[in-house]
Amino acid sequence: MRDGRPSGAADTTDLGYAVRVVHGGAWGFASGVDLSMDAAARVASQAVAMAKLSAKVIEAAGSDERVELAAEPVHAEKTWISAYEINPFDVPDSDKTGLLGEWSERLLAADGVAHADASLLTVQENKFYADTAGTVTTQQRVRLHPQLTAVAVDPTSGEFDSMRTLAPPVGRGWEYLTGAPGAGGGWDWDTELAEIPELLAEKMRAPSVEAGSYDLVVDPSNLWLTIHESIGHATELDRALGYEAAYAGTSFATFDQLGKLKYGSSVMNVTGDRTAEHGLATIGYDDEGVAAQSWDLVKDGTLVGYQLDRRIARLTGFERSNGCAFADSPGHVPVQRMANVSLQPAPDGPSTEELIGDVENGLYLVGDRSWSIDMQRYNFQFTAQRAYRIRNGALAGQVRDFAYQATTTDFWGSMTAVGGPRTYVLGGAFNCGKAQPGQIAAVSHGCPSALFRGVNILNTTQEAGR
Repeated sequence: MRDGRPSGAADTTDLGYAVRVVHGGAWGFASGVDLSMDAAARVASQAVAMAKLSAKVIEAAGSDERVELAAEPVHAEKTWISAYEINPFDVPDSDKTGLLGEWSERLLAADGVAHADASLLTVQENKFYADTAGTVTTQQRVRLHPQLTAVAVDPTSGEFDSMRTLAPPVGRGWEYLTGAPGAGGGWDWDTELAEIPELLAEKMRAPSVEAGSYDLVVDPSNLWLTIHESIGHATELDRALGYEAAYAGTSFATFDQLGKLKYGSSVMNVTGDRTAEHGLATIGYDDEGVAAQSWDLVKDGTLVGYQLDRRIARLTGFERSNGCAFADSPGHVPVQRMANVSLQPAPDGPSTEELIGDVENGLYLVGDRSWSIDMQRYNFQFTAQRAYRIRNGALAGQVRDFAYQATTTDFWGSMTAVGGPRTYVLGGAFNCGKAQPGQIAAVSHGCPSALFRGVNILNTTQEAGR
């Protein structure tokens, strides 16, 4: 919606099936949309024919690499449904547009808000999986992402800025928009919508940041994206082995550094998890029939694990995959995709306010905005929706035109404290891209507030030569 009026809508269905085989040490894959038995038999034959041809090509190239899969227990006749109360696809479109329109009007009625955008993305994913080992699974996942953005324009200078809601995408249902905050499954939309206009007005008046070295307290609404880009993608083992190089790069966290690489400080503990409640990457079983698991990626600051599918697990000597195979369409081959990768809170850790109180000269960052990271997931730059100056342990108003810049290991190595469980929030990305042909996947990243010492802050306006 744009300024309270519908500006576009789409409703798509992707229905079909695929057959994937290993024959002669090579993959074969084919898919179809004709659901008849005869058509399915032809698709299976095509998959076998592709595997035979691939095996000949591999042999002609002089390669001795063969596809083998890590073992997995049989999961017979399993059904799994994600945790939600109200399927958003059971809610009339008029209710959806009505609620988004009402929220937009609230923003537009506030002083200083020139425009308001509202959107709602909803997905219902149904998958049936069966393999010749005997695993048979039926699954349904529901997820959604509501978002509103307010835009302010300075009538004199023409300068403008915007501010989005912080509500993350989640594996929930319609109750996320209408339920009571907390136990009712809902986000506190009333409070956030009421706060945005004044926060945006303050941002428009805020001074430009002075470049230099600052201590940072990073809110979960911002830190999740840094986790996604610098840890989540970097610990995909197919990427670390070089299989993603042509599209989105490789990883500095190469396989030979497992158990050795100091990823960050001793307070850094990161898990991969496909079981987190309401996580966007939460499943019962992956697209290779592997049961959902949780495991360590970084323990006490050291790299101790990767995200795997069955082929990569066998290739690198792991006994079992940790269930990270996913295809976003029946027409796409399952590839290794990200689990819910999360920074763990300290059991008795401080509150966000206590972290701020421990800073003499710093910034408090809230909400994600833009980012940039190199092809090895090492050198990066991130901004935020809001940055508050911290002076002598207290917030001292917003500043603008900022970005924090570091290398992955320097940044996580500068983390001296993580907040307690009460600061923990499950953020995430609704559409993460990977592979060629391109695929998208949804993934959550939980984290507490955290304190980083001596991080380089750029003034983006000065960097741009303005």
